[in-house]
Order: sequence, then C-alpha cells, then structure tokens
Amino acid sequence: MAKLSLLSLLAIVLLSCNSLKKVEEDEYLVTKNLIYADSVKINNEELESLIYQKPNSTVLGYPLRLNLYNLAKENPDSSYNAWLNKKENRKKRLEKFLSTKQVNRLGESFLVKGLSEWLKDIGEAPTILDTTRTRLSLARLSAYYQGKGYFTNNTSYEIDTTKNKRKAKVNYHVSLGEPYIIDSLSNDISSTAIDSLYFLNSANSLVKEGQQFDLANFNMERERLTGIFRNSGIRNFQESSITFDIVRDTVKSADDQKMNITLNIGDLKIRGENEVTTSAYKVEKINKINIYTDYLSTSTLDSINIIEYGDYTIHYSPNFDIKPKTLANAIFFKKDSIYRDVDKIRTSRQLNALNIFKYPNIIFEADSLGNRVNTNIYLAPKPKYSLGTNFEVSRSNLRRLGVGLGTTLLIRNIFKGAENLSISADGAYGLLSNNTFEANYFSEFGGDITLDFPRIWFPFINTSKLIPNYTLPKTRIAIGTSFQNNIGLDKQTFNNILGYNWVPSDFVNHNVELLNIQFVRNVNSNRFFNVYRNTFERLDDIADRYETEPELAEFFESDSDPDDPTLIIPSGTTGFINAVENGIIATSTTDFNDVTRLEERRKRLTDNNLIFATNYTFNKTNREGIVDNSFYQFRWKLESAGNLLSAFSNFIPFNKNDDEQLLVFGVPFSQYIKNEFEYVKYWDLSRSNVLATRAFFGIAIPYGNSDNIPFVRSYFAGGSNDNRAWFPYSLGPGSVSAVNDFNEANLKLALNLEYRFPIVGDINGAIFADAGNIWNVFDNVEDSNATFDSFASLKDIALGTGLGLRYDFTYFLFRLDLGFKTYNPAEIQSERWFKDYNFANAVLQIGINYPF
Repeated sequence: MAKLSLLSLLAIVLLSCNSLKKVEEDEYLVTKNLIYADSVKINNEELESLIYQKPNSTVLGYPLRLNLYNLAKENPDSSYNAWLNKKENRKKRLEKFLSTKQVNRLGESFLVKGLSEWLKDIGEAPTILDTTRTRLSLARLSAYYQGKGYFTNNTSYEIDTTKNKRKAKVNYHVSLGEPYIIDSLSNDISSTAIDSLYFLNSANSLVKEGQQFDLANFNMERERLTGIFRNSGIRNFQESSITFDIVRDTVKSADDQKMNITLNIGDLKIRGENEVTTSAYKVEKINKINIYTDYLSTSTLDSINIIEYGDYTIHYSPNFDIKPKTLANAIFFKKDSIYRDVDKIRTSRQLNALNIFKYPNIIFEADSLGNRVNTNIYLAPKPKYSLGTNFEVSRSNLRRLGVGLGTTLLIRNIFKGAENLSISADGAYGLLSNNTFEANYFSEFGGDITLDFPRIWFPFINTSKLIPNYTLPKTRIAIGTSFQNNIGLDKQTFNNILGYNWVPSDFVNHNVELLNIQFVRNVNSNRFFNVYRNTFERLDDIADRYETEPELAEFFESDSDPDDPTLIIPSGTTGFINAVENGIIATSTTDFNDVTRLEERRKRLTDNNLIFATNYTFNKTNREGIVDNSFYQFRWKLESAGNLLSAFSNFIPFNKNDDEQLLVFGVPFSQYIKNEFEYVKYWDLSRSNVLATRAFFGIAIPYGNSDNIPFVRSYFAGGSNDNRAWFPYSLGPGSVSAVNDFNEANLKLALNLEYRFPIVGDINGAIFADAGNIWNVFDNVEDSNATFDSFASLKDIALGTGLGLRYDFTYFLFRLDLGFKTYNPAEIQSERWFKDYNFANAVLQIGINYPF
C-alpha cells in the first residue's frame, strides 16, 4: 500500500506540471528542431549545435528542468504580502511570536524567496520561439554547407504547430544545389627552404584535384604542413603564413562548378613596435645545448659548476646534483641536428615524467645568421622529501566501526639518477559487528617500499634500442607486506614486484611484470568454519542426519539444542569430515560427495599460497582528452605462474606433499595461465548524453602443480563495478545459489550497457543493464551447476538492470546505483525472470567514479 501511494503521489506531481505555464498566449514553446538537406532528414550533432534555439532538455523524455523552473514564483515578495494580508489578523498573530522586522524578513527567507531563486537556478527557462534567431540559425546552416562546397545553397524554415497551438516544431530546409569541385592546384611559395620541403611532402596533400570543396580539408592541410615544417628545421614557422586563394573557373564553362586553388606560403612576419617586417624562413640546426639543473637558486655565477657531457653543457648548482647520463637520456636535442618540434615535446614530456622537476622551461636563441639556434633548458627541482597522509573512517557488515591511517614518504632522486623511493605504511583498527571471534576488535597494518627509476633495467641487455627513451620507460621494484588480526583467517601477505612500463604514445601503454611474487600465509586456518558460516551450516546440516552415531557424540556441543545439535569448531568439524572420508560412519553417496566438496573448498581456502608469476598488459585507446566522450579502450592481459619454478624442479630436488605437489619452503606453488580481454566503447549522443558499453572475458587455467586457481587470482561477480544487482561475491558460479560466503571461479564473462544523462546541475542519472556470471572450468570443481560445460552454459548468464544517480565533484564522481535482479540463473527455470524484481530485493551500490 505504501508503494502504491508513493507511485500515485509521484504520478500526480509529474502530471500536474504544465510545461506551458510561463508561455504567453501569443508565444510558442520550441519542442523540436528538424534539419532537412534536399528533403532528407539530417541527424548530425555538429549541425544541431548551429541552431540558436534548442528545445528544453529532458530526462527520459520528461522536461524536468523546465518544470522546476515553472514551479518558481515570479514575484515571491508580492505573493508573500498577498498571503500575509489575506486575512485581517494573520499579520498580528505572527507578530505575537515574531517581531515586525522578523515578519518582514520572513518574505526574504529561503522558503519564500530563496526557494524560487533556487528553482530558477537549477531549472531551465522555456525556449520561446524567436524568428529573428531562427533566421540567424539559417545563416549558420548556409555557411556550414558553403564550407562543404555548396556555395549556391538556399535555406528556409517552417513552423509546425499542428499538435499543439502553443508548441512549435521548427523545420529547417536546405536546398544544396551542385557542389563545387577543385579543378586545378597551384602554389606560390616565397622561401626556398619551404618550397623544397613542400614538394617533398606534396603527395600526401589533403587538398587534391577532382575533390569536392571542403573547408575542413584546407584547415587540416594547414595543420599537416605546419607540423612537417616545424619538424624539418623551421622552428618559428607560423601557421598563418599558409593561405589559399580560391577562384571560380569561368573559362571552361560559366555553368561548371569548378574551382582553381592556389596555395600561398609567405615569409616569416616579425612584429616590431612600429612596423611589421618579413624574412625568409630558414632551416635551423641545434648549436649549443645548455642545461641549468637548478636555475632558481643559482644567484651568482661563482656557485655554478659547469661540465661538458657529450652534446650538453650542464650548469650544476651546489644545492642539487644529478647524474649527467640521466639528463642526457631525458633530452632529445642533438648538436648539429636540425630542429624538430617533436624533440621539444618529447624532452618536456620526459623531464616531467622524472617527477623531480617542477616546470621544465625550454628557450631557444637564434644566432645573427638565423640558421643555428642555442637551446637553453631551465630546470627547477622539486623538494627532495614529500610526506603525505590519509585518514578514513569505515563501516561494513563485518566492521561496526573502523579507523584507518596511512602515510607515505617520497624521497626523490635518491641515487642521483632520478630514482624515486616511496616508503608507505598504513593501518586500521576498529570494532567487529558480530561475535565471530573471542575478541570484538580487528586490526590490520602493512607497509610497502617502492623504487622507481626512469629506464628499463635488465641485466646484461641494452634495452634502449628496443624501447627508446621517448616512450617514458620506467622500472619499478616493490616489496610489501600486510598483517591481519581478527579478519578472516588472519592472512599475512608478502609481495615482491619487478616491473616495467613504457608509453610509446598518448594512446598506447605497455606494462610488464617480470616477477610478481606473492606469498599468502593463513595464520588461523582453524577459524575457517567461524568465518565461512554458509559452508559451516551446510556441513552442520549434513552432520545432523548422523547425530545418533556413537562415533560422533564427542563432535557436538554438549549444551546445544538436543533437537538441533551443533558441531564443535574446529574439533567437531574436523572429526566429522574425517569420519565420513575414512568410512568410520556409513553415509549416503550424496552426503559423502557433499562433505568431500566442502573439505576440498576448506583445504583450498586455508592452504598457504605461493604465486610466482609473470604478466604483460597492453592498453590502447583513442580518447583525446577527459571531455572526449566518443572513444574506445582496449585492454589485454596475459599472466603465467609457476613455470620458472617448474623448470627449476628438473635439476633441483623439490619436496612433495601427499598430493604429489612440488613444495617451495613447504608450500605448493601455483601453476596456471590467465588471459583477460576488456573492451570499452563510448558514444556521445548529444547534449551530454552518453551511451557506454563494456565487454570482459577472463579465464585462468590451472595445470602442472595446481588443480585450482588461488583465491586471490580467481574471479568473482557482483559489486558496484560489475553486475550491480548482486553484492560482491554473491553471484554464481553458474546456476549455484550463492552457497558460499565468497563465491569465486576461474572463468568470467561480463557485459555492461549504460545510458548516462544530465538531470540538474552537477547531478546526473543513468539507466544500466549488467549481464554476466562466473563458472569453474578445467579445475577440480565437478558440480555441473557451477561448471562451464558448453555454450549451453550461457543460459546461466545473469541479468541485472537498474537506475543510478551521480554527483560530479569535478575531481571525482560520487555514484549511487540501484540494481534489480532481472534474470537470476540461481532460481528454477520457470522463476528466473523478474522473480525478485522489486525494491525489497534491490541492491544499492555505492561507488566512486564511473564503473567503466
């Protein structure tokens, strides 16, 4: 009943809003713009942006901001005074509680005046048809098509009010006519140097004979030529030196739509105080290269130590020291080579990437002849030490209250070669939400030491030829550890990474972790059944069926309910499992198999893990900036673990356990291969509306020394960045109904689709659909409901749909998503669709930034 009342109230509010409330009788509200070129409807965001008057924005077809604006009172002061004086004694009664001044100020309060102003600010005034602006829109459309070669186009408009006499749909019509074609190309180039460079690169011109005239091609040709000249020694080339003369060809035929194009490239223009002079462009070569390592602190020349290193003259300050080779590797100018813009860009990029200088500044000084240039590079070091801290308060289902504190010390240029050492430590302490453990508190602390240096370090191999310095090569060595107390099985984790990263361009990134070593030790594995309560309850239910067996009497709690005895943890659970597996008690085949599976899971999650892996990740995108909403991203990751240790076993006698697994330091090492693909695509629809989609596929196959994947390397489904209709670890595997506390597997498929749209101000909305699941494959899990056997298993793909709200804080985005289980493979076939599609079973996810 409450839900029905809420929906009814919402419907009344929406229907009561009148979009024409502030539209006068003789005015029209613009509801739609349509553009037709030669009677063909055009859907082009660039063209639509040329229209001066755009319809009011909508949220899923509803003009929310317009109706919010309409709720605002035009004259709140007058309305308040009218209400105040409507009844004779109303003002007097108010003045018994408030002073006369307070009563008058009440009319200026937020509830009276401020609310109306706020509604106007977040709302949107109605777009009233103005035919003057409509004609200006026609002029824009005509100019646009002239830029496409349709110089004789004609434009007109019509106002359609057939559906509502006060709402107007504006139809813009463009009659294109015949396009103009480039008939001939010629050139007039002043500088000899430019003339030679142009003809060397003219074959790739974007303006060609026989081509339809398009102004965009001329602009791109100017950019192309400017880039060529500036990367061929013409340091000071001005793009404004390039112009085009466009003349209609009337000689051949007055009716032909032919054009003659002349490319003009003038000389360099130099503006003085009273006049503008010109000089011919010349190819410049790099002469002397000066590097000032700390120019802000070099107050006197006597304090500078100058050394010559290769092509470079390095001016050292006593306050800052760095190896000459490190600077030389970061600078791409070479003496006696021609000037290239790309060398300047790469130098600035590399010097910034070192993270030891504030703002590199590169200044050029030409000689009197103008054909050689001195390069001065001014550097200002960042502070050697930087200290950062973070503090957080958290709460979860397991943690009633948690307080975390972290700190990071960054030491720059520690070995004088732009090496940066980072030392971080963090810890958390708090109270538990339940009585799982004897103590009611938890703690977690850890630390990491990371060393980054700006080159690829690999013993006995010169990698600079394979991975040039302009790709920003970086090597990272990291060592870390963490310790938990009263968290799960109290894991102790040790990590060691030797990795490389390089970026050939703004769109491609390579990352290799040559060594990724992780050791996970479970300190309190006897707590397994305290932590994994679902697993315990399943085992306890099976044990209840055999409670009368005398061999099991000591495994149940003596003070438990006689009608529902409970296994003792850990002695009772261990004893019952041993009794079943060793045939001490007779059980059904089903119970025997179930107990065996539960024990396999217990062993897998309590065994210590040693992962000795190597991986490679490739990232590619065509996104050109943070505001670009039409792009794609592709990521591929390949990881292999255990092969090196397996190879060592051929000549090193490793110990083995009872399962014939090779042991290193008493722990069986993991051996598997893992492959992941992820593709993200964005479409910018219009007016900040974006359609985003993601596809993910990942599989990890154990072999050799392993028959399963370590928990820390397995896949899970659900969560704020996955299928948002399920909580993390609660979906799958396959059609299994979340029987474990943490459900995971070694194959994952995920498909996401999200439509994003603005609502009001910095508040945005979204509609999403998430599909996917996890399965076991090629491992030791035999449950047919959890394994991927064939393409028929795709019927177990779960589907969640929902709505989202986001608030954009500029630097990050706060996200709320409400997901509904639309298709749940854990239900029986006849009840999979929409069974739990209601608010009671909806899942609220909180996230930071977009899920993909």
